[in-house]
Amino acid sequence: MTSIFRTVMGRDFERLHPQLRRRFSVGLATGEACTGRGVMHRIWHGRPFVKPFLSLGATRNILVPEAGRHVPFTIENVPYTDTFGRETVTFVRTFDLPGRSRRFDAQMVLSSQGDRVLDYLGTHQHLATDLHFRAEPDGSLLIRSGEHRFREGVVDVRVPELIGATAEVRESYDDGTGRFRIQVRVVNRYFGPLFGYEGTFTATYTDVRSCGVRPGLRPVREERRA
Repeated sequence: MTSIFRTVMGRDFERLHPQLRRRFSVGLATGEACTGRGVMHRIWHGRPFVKPFLSLGATRNILVPEAGRHVPFTIENVPYTDTFGRETVTFVRTFDLPGRSRRFDAQMVLSSQGDRVLDYLGTHQHLATDLHFRAEPDGSLLIRSGEHRFREGVVDVRVPELIGATAEVRESYDDGTGRFRIQVRVVNRYFGPLFGYEGTFTATYTDVRSCGVRPGLRPVREERRA
């Protein structure tokens, strides 16, 4: 039994920097959780018409409507078994913006075919997207989103390209500073860049079997549909 990330990447996983291999080995097999703490040097969003959509998403802990620089943040990667018996790893990011905190919640699950990771977004997992992982020649990790789907009650529809977006995440490790580097960019095919952030952080690892999953880290509602 291996982590969901090692499973989906196969041999490509071994091409990652050793620190990235450890970070993305968190899971029920290793019994480890990872907490990253650092600073987002820049949080940005696109043209002014984008902000109302970001604000709407923020009501369910999806995206961040504010821009900022040198924003302290935390990312919590904790494995657990969801109500449908699937291994799940949290990707809960908390941004300590001036005057308030914002969260960007995601839970990642391995597809039933084991060929991709499903990323459920927000407090109620209304949005789901396929994620594709690739090791870069320098040992960094590139994650690209695929098809997006919206689920609410009996509704299960693909999000049209007009209002959807593609996310690209690049994560690397800087041996000189001993810090992880992360860069996220969300782009709409027609309207251009929508949202993103870039920063650095350090990571600590804990035994999830002893510390468990803290209250509020799991979503309010879990989605069965893959």
